[in-house]
Amino acid sequence: QVQLVESGGGLVQAGGSLRLSCAASGSIFSINPMGWYRQAPGKQRELVAGFTGGGGATYADSVKGRFTISRDNAKNTVYLQLNSLKPEDTAVYYCNVNRFGNIYWGQGTQVTVSS
Repeated sequence: QVQLVESGGGLVQAGGSLRLSCAASGSIFSINPMGWYRQAPGKQRELVAGFTGGGGATYADSVKGRFTISRDNAKNTVYLQLNSLKPEDTAVYYCNVNRFGNIYWGQGTQVTVSS
């Protein structure tokens, strides 16, 4: 089993920044971090940022140039830097990983952006 714990969310004014963390524990051998998703009230969960092959990353159009995904393999942690936040970024943010074909999710961290 893999446990994921997200942290770093909170209430911030528009234009502000946050740094989200996703720490993995448990059976972390061969885990493959996939990315960050978010879900706003009444909306479907959507991909915000994800890792691609070769060390690259992909971003939703709505966050390009504002969010940055990164990872620290030594700490088994994935980060999401959120800059220039907008009220429409308000959502619960989740990270996920793949381990031998099984997808694991964290419990989410709330990001609220006030106008």
